[in-house]
Amino acid sequence: MAILGKVPNMSDDKKQMILEKLAAARQKFADRLPDRMREIQETWKDIGQDGWTIESFQAFHRMVHNLAGTSGTFGFPDVGRAARRTEVILKEILRNESLPNKEQEQAIANGLRFLYQTAGSDTGIDTDIDTEPATAMETPSVVKKADEKRIFLVDAEADQTQELATQLQYYGYTIDIFSTLAEFRKGLEETEPAAVIMSTQLPDGQGNKAISVLEKKRDSALTVVFISNQDDLDSRLKTVRAGGKAFFRKPVDISLLVDTLDNLVVGYDPEAFRVCIIEDSRSLAEHFSLVLQGAGMRTCVVTDPLQVMEPLTAFQPDLILMDLYMPGCSGLELASVLRQQESFLTTPIVFLSAETDITRQLAAMSLGGDDFLTKPILPDHLISSVISRISRARKLRSLMVRDGLTGLYNHTTTRERLIIEVDRAKRQKDPLAFAMLDIDKFKAVNDTYGHPTGDRVIKSLARLLKQRLRNTDIVGRFGGEEFAVILVGTDGETASHIMNELREAFGKIEHRFEEISFQKTFSCGIAMFPHHSDPSTLNDAADKALYQAKNGGRNLVVLAE
Repeated sequence: MAILGKVPNMSDDKKQMILEKLAAARQKFADRLPDRMREIQETWKDIGQDGWTIESFQAFHRMVHNLAGTSGTFGFPDVGRAARRTEVILKEILRNESLPNKEQEQAIANGLRFLYQTAGSDTGIDTDIDTEPATAMETPSVVKKADEKRIFLVDAEADQTQELATQLQYYGYTIDIFSTLAEFRKGLEETEPAAVIMSTQLPDGQGNKAISVLEKKRDSALTVVFISNQDDLDSRLKTVRAGGKAFFRKPVDISLLVDTLDNLVVGYDPEAFRVCIIEDSRSLAEHFSLVLQGAGMRTCVVTDPLQVMEPLTAFQPDLILMDLYMPGCSGLELASVLRQQESFLTTPIVFLSAETDITRQLAAMSLGGDDFLTKPILPDHLISSVISRISRARKLRSLMVRDGLTGLYNHTTTRERLIIEVDRAKRQKDPLAFAMLDIDKFKAVNDTYGHPTGDRVIKSLARLLKQRLRNTDIVGRFGGEEFAVILVGTDGETASHIMNELREAFGKIEHRFEEISFQKTFSCGIAMFPHHSDPSTLNDAADKALYQAKNGGRNLVVLAE
């Protein structure tokens, strides 16, 4: 179950750290299990002595319910099943809104006795409990992954090769150049690239034949993009048969090549999936959090459902993973509250509970839930369910909040995010920079080369911004050739340095129209929070600074006073 091997942009050290935390969490549960059994036993005895009340019975049910849900997750499925036998009896009594009769009390006692025995002791306090995780919960292995930004470029035409490598480096790729197949094979022995750009004709053989031979000896396939001086059906067919993912005729259109590499290598998503976990069991919540973090997601844990609104508003999750039974506020009640608020009306809510009654599950779905997962759940199943739900929700939401050409936030959404980030900066007393960019003399591109070429220039700047900025920064298209960037936690000097680096990189990118190549530049204005204390004044100040950059000769970055 190599769940961490699929994660982009995660070092082996971080993967190992997460694996160690998961193992520690399982060991912590095992160490705590005898105490939990003792608590259940003592609570049962206290209730027997003090007499039943609805409140004490509900608290006892939650205790057994939590054990049923957590045991399997942490590697004790037999304990989980034994706890569920008793939990089913308790739940049936609660459903009838009554207290147990003598026969039901005996059934509960028998169930608890079986639970103690299953946990390793017929009294519930024996600490000699087998703590080895079940087979399904073995520690996931770390799979070594290729450097996601390293590209092998194999071509003997030195001038074109160097220019292509330089252009790719502007988009954040690391390029290793090889002029022969022999050098390429030696390079593969030392480093695993994310992708290979392979010329079909080289001094010591044909690139497509070399790839075909290599693939027969390898355990995993290379991601190969072929480039060639020829563009006929036979040439393309040979590269397809060699396993090529794409084909470009020289001179290569860098914009289209980067589009292809982004899709093949990175599967580029500018933001990690964000999941808010609402679960009253801290150990279980932290376990789910580690599993999802191991899959490259960001998580927020809330153990008190009555304190959920502030972290939800600040975190803005893509999905809410919620327990069904919690003290103070049930998952059903909380889902109903969230669905009354416009900001969470479309956020997927997935219930994760030991509840197996299909009627109760359907009731949860009818009150705002999008899915229902049953504890215990294997890490891979949890990850795939969360990814599926978030991917679908993001696709639907992108139609409303994203610009169709670039995939960046549209004008309205960018303004909304600016409001959110300014509020966050006020709370955390952090600086924030707001930058407005405009491609210089862009109308001439459309007039000279046509709108499709102009669209490619816009997309190239959008891609550069997405790749070179942090995931925490917010990039939007304000309209036409104008863009906006929110640099969180960034002071004015740093923001100016970042935008100047981007300006210089964009100015070196080659754009193509048929056999013609050309370059473009952009101008930028930056305004700072807290000097400009609200979103409106930030926007106005950045706009004026952009105007100054245009009047100052263009291809400039101006920081507002």
